[in-house]
Amino acid sequence: MGKEVAQSCLDSLLIEMVSSYCDRFYANKPELAARRIETIGYQVGHQLSERYTMERPRFSDHLEAIKFICKDFWSEIFKKQIDNLKTNHRGTFVLQDNRFRWLEHISIDSSPDSSNVSQDAPENLVENKAAQAASMHLYFPCGIIRGALTNLGLPCAVSADISHLPVCSFVVRMKV
Repeated sequence: MGKEVAQSCLDSLLIEMVSSYCDRFYANKPELAARRIETIGYQVGHQLSERYTMERPRFSDHLEAIKFICKDFWSEIFKKQIDNLKTNHRGTFVLQDNRFRWLEHISIDSSPDSSNVSQDAPENLVENKAAQAASMHLYFPCGIIRGALTNLGLPCAVSADISHLPVCSFVVRMKV
């Protein structure tokens, strides 16, 4: 049995990393903050896939590697498998996690003192701010997935879609 890190420590680290990059280091440059967070995730995913595939043969195709990410890799990181995998059989895969752990505790304080939204603002404006805040927490796991797949010899682009917290879909597009 390998060493493990407490989930609360990892959650706190992710929250602090996003907060630091968004509010302190790159407060006026959210694109740069997102890129830095994704790069850290990429390095983590690259190293973790190296560790978890050390004694495995190379994957023969894209689908085999994606299944590894959905089952074994996700289980190592989140102690559960991806809930749903879809593909168009042309290099695009959608990995859906119905209770993505890193989004379960995200909320937006909609009080007038803590945001730029007035009390009589439309509800969708508050939801939009919540989605923006949550999306910053998704660059790290997108980087993890991209780093892992790149290490497996599958260069790709990864994006995330959140329509209802804590459900999260990761869209993986293989580069040709």
